[in-house]
Amino acid sequence: MHTPRIPETNHPTKYWHKVDDTHVQCDLCPRACRLKEGQRGLCFIRKNHQGAVVLTSWGRSSGFCIDPVEKKPLNHFLPGTAVLSFGTAGCNLSCKFCQNWDMSKSREMDTLMDSASPEAIARAAEEHGCRSVAYTYNDPVIFHEYAIDTAVACQEKGIRSIAVTAGYICEEPRKEFYAHMDAANIDLKAFTEDFYHKLTGAHLQPVLDTIAYAVHETDCWIELTTLLIPGHNDSTAELEQLAKWVHDELGPDVPLHFSAFHPDWKMVDVPPTPAATLTRARKIALDAGIRYPFTGNVHDEAGASTYCHDCGTRLIGRDWYVITEWNLTAEGACPQCGTQCAGVFEKAPGTWGARRLPLRINSA
Repeated sequence: MHTPRIPETNHPTKYWHKVDDTHVQCDLCPRACRLKEGQRGLCFIRKNHQGAVVLTSWGRSSGFCIDPVEKKPLNHFLPGTAVLSFGTAGCNLSCKFCQNWDMSKSREMDTLMDSASPEAIARAAEEHGCRSVAYTYNDPVIFHEYAIDTAVACQEKGIRSIAVTAGYICEEPRKEFYAHMDAANIDLKAFTEDFYHKLTGAHLQPVLDTIAYAVHETDCWIELTTLLIPGHNDSTAELEQLAKWVHDELGPDVPLHFSAFHPDWKMVDVPPTPAATLTRARKIALDAGIRYPFTGNVHDEAGASTYCHDCGTRLIGRDWYVITEWNLTAEGACPQCGTQCAGVFEKAPGTWGARRLPLRINSA
């Protein structure tokens, strides 16, 4: 059965300027794409339309799904609760190891199978008992206006907003974006400029700037993820530098997830990440003074659980996306020694578990 094509939108944007009589420049991210009439940026969903940069994917999604919040991954933000996740097409990075390449690298607008207004998304989240909505699968930076409009609609219903992002965004749009986000997982893909340049087509420093800004200048809860790719960003020396930067520049309370790579997209010749590499990375982070390092994409209950950094009590046990143990007080502290655990917690965890529930919204 043929699925009707969802018409492209030409939603106005404000982060751009006119270069000359024939070109405009997009000022949303550090790529600074210069576009002639009808031309799209590298992200594919922002283009020059009649002398202005427009967003072509406003109100158009690659699909909706209810996930556990731990899948984003966020371990210290409303644990156990359900999150309504969605993304669009395209991306402003060119990661050769992309794990969501079918959406982020899409150059076909038919990838956008669902249409939904921000109000419809907020309403669906409320009806399904989701505590938050996540802008994910591809980077929400590039559908900036759609994400913010949805966050505003969600806020009116008491629903939080989560960004899953690579953090590649310019200063002014960054301020507006994070003002509307309640939590974010930001990818710190590596800790060398060489990796960023060769494997993502981007640069490291703008990402570090975004992370530092989000942690120090906003009320948004931040967690970080590094996908460890054998032979590319998993050396002990690089991991020590990364962990030291996180501890010294951000503080010890920012959770740091080390995730396992699996061969995909343009790096199918690279082997999967050994579990021992994740364990080594977690120990390096602990030795650097980071209080909440985690392993991800592998079965490792010890590495996925939260412990009191003072007395070592297991505060939150996790088996994949299922909470197996909950030992936080109503105030979010260790019941043994009273030390506070950093995060956004409620008196009891959610009960969503590991379920994954695809949705069709298709409403205005």
